[in-house]
Amino acid sequence: MSLHPGEVLISPVVSEKSYGQIVQNRYTFKVHQDAHKTQIRQAVEELFDVRVLHVNVVAMKAKPKRRGAFKGVRPGWKKAIVQLHPDSKPIEIFEGAQI
Repeated sequence: MSLHPGEVLISPVVSEKSYGQIVQNRYTFKVHQDAHKTQIRQAVEELFDVRVLHVNVVAMKAKPKRRGAFKGVRPGWKKAIVQLHPDSKPIEIFEGAQI
């Protein structure tokens, strides 16, 4: 499936663990369900003008949830952990992060 770089990356993942990895030049993104590593690499390099060293992809499974008598399921999603090249500049959306 051919995806535009703007469609591949959905949003950055905001968590303590993802902010802790910024020091190691790693950034975490929620990505399109059909995106693969090559598309993710190309999208990050094109959108943020950086060099990507490697990409790890994790499929987050759907979780059952319950509120009182009502049962439901939280949808699953895909996240990518992107390691930037040491010579690359930091990504601007994470510049204001307090570490």
